[in-house]
Amino acid sequence: MAGAPADGSDAAPTALTARAPQVPADRLVAEMVPPPRFQGARFDTYIPDAKQPSQAEAVQVLSAFAASIQGGAGADGTAKRRWFAKTPKKAAPKGPRGVYLDGGYGVGKTHLLASLWHATPAPPERKAFGTFVELTNLVGALGFQQTIRTLGEHKLLCIDEFELDDPGDTVLVSTLLGKLVDSGVALAATSNTLPGKLGEGRFAAVDFLREIQGLSAHFRPLRIDGEDYRHRGLPQAPAPYDDETVTRVAYRTRGSSLDDFPSLLEHLSKVHPSRYGAMCDGIQAVCLTDVQAVPDQSTALRLVVLADRLYDREIPVLTSGKAFGELFSDEMLRGGYRKKYFRAISRLTALARDAGALVAH
Repeated sequence: MAGAPADGSDAAPTALTARAPQVPADRLVAEMVPPPRFQGARFDTYIPDAKQPSQAEAVQVLSAFAASIQGGAGADGTAKRRWFAKTPKKAAPKGPRGVYLDGGYGVGKTHLLASLWHATPAPPERKAFGTFVELTNLVGALGFQQTIRTLGEHKLLCIDEFELDDPGDTVLVSTLLGKLVDSGVALAATSNTLPGKLGEGRFAAVDFLREIQGLSAHFRPLRIDGEDYRHRGLPQAPAPYDDETVTRVAYRTRGSSLDDFPSLLEHLSKVHPSRYGAMCDGIQAVCLTDVQAVPDQSTALRLVVLADRLYDREIPVLTSGKAFGELFSDEMLRGGYRKKYFRAISRLTALARDAGALVAH
């Protein structure tokens, strides 16, 4: 960790490298709700780009989809929390039971997915929202059959950032979703089309429907075009600062963390990605010195998960060293995980822009 300011006037910040939280399985289930950044997301707070009619169309389609999902409240108007109860198999409704949002970075897919979750007339404990990675982590924590029993009690499952780059995980989740559809669970998923591929048609949607095998009939692909709102009309993120500035800001900012980047990357290899969110509990700002290009793909993928959890929680990130655009090698940005890396760059850049206010304060 970088050294303290010479005056030593402020309390020392915490270090992410000192945190290795244990996360019980029931917390993983209970936290399958829209992240803090999207707790207030609603269809009427989504502002469609007038130049992109597909965005307004998506709001209409998803609003109707939410209304079509039965709430499933009990006779007293509430729903029983029966995560681990064994219940009779429900007949699957006919017709599409899912919507797949296909589009580039920052067109508001997560906002729309969270809005769908909020608009669906069912109690919070009967709706689940999580990323593809969080869903696979849940299967790892509960086991396949218990996950089916747990989520099979839900009315809606929203999967953000559905990944197609790991065949094993894709088949696992495809099988899981098939079982959930049989139980009457409605599905919604998002994935990304690379910025350079937006003019090439529905290739991402075709890939998605092919990879989820027999589930194709249950999904309606919905294309959403547009620019990345995180950078639309906004100034470029500030260049990285020097070590002294980052350290000074860390010491004067309540709830901040301060780590040198190589040490943080090493620490991430020792903490399961399902715990990265808990690792950020209570953190108000992340300060990193000596940011460098990540050395290998495994490290890069762990960093992507951390970037997602920081973005979910709207935690500004202040850095010294290399810019975020230099984190991943050209080979990585051309490879099979490129979607994840571009998303991480976009999200970290937005958080770096937010961190500029900490320096000016």
